[in-house]
Amino acid sequence: MGEAPAIDGKGDDLAALASEVLELARQSSLRIVTAESCTGGMLSSLLTDIEGLSSCFERGFAVYSDDAKTEMLGVAPKLIERYGAVSAEVALAMAQGALARSLAQIAVAITGFAGPGAKEDEEGLVHIALARESARPQLREYHFGRGGRDRTRHHAVQTALQMMHDALR
Repeated sequence: MGEAPAIDGKGDDLAALASEVLELARQSSLRIVTAESCTGGMLSSLLTDIEGLSSCFERGFAVYSDDAKTEMLGVAPKLIERYGAVSAEVALAMAQGALARSLAQIAVAITGFAGPGAKEDEEGLVHIALARESARPQLREYHFGRGGRDRTRHHAVQTALQMMHDALR
């Protein structure tokens, strides 16, 4: 489990971190792919907003529904049925599927409950997976707590960027 990073409410901080991630990817001649569920493409949007470095972003998959995870990323329906769409197992399958279905060398996947959902769903629970060619995948589970969709999604994007930053250093 990970701790939630501090948020100061500045979008510039996310943009600066995204820029650092893309610069590290450029220096390593690597391209990035994202697979996003609860963040709905926020991370992809942020990575493509960075002028001069966005070519390091290969593609992004916004896979909000279970069907999208299965059809676009090859996540086995039985995996979703057994563990739930918000699980470490599905996050890892999303990251691996994104790598397999792209020309990128590093993938990050985000799945979680950004806001209130079903009674048994924990608001703020997010799983993030990072996969790289020829490297052991990383899985992290976060409990960002109740604070609304925007707060959880911001935390998830910031955390995914930090995971990529650390992996690329």
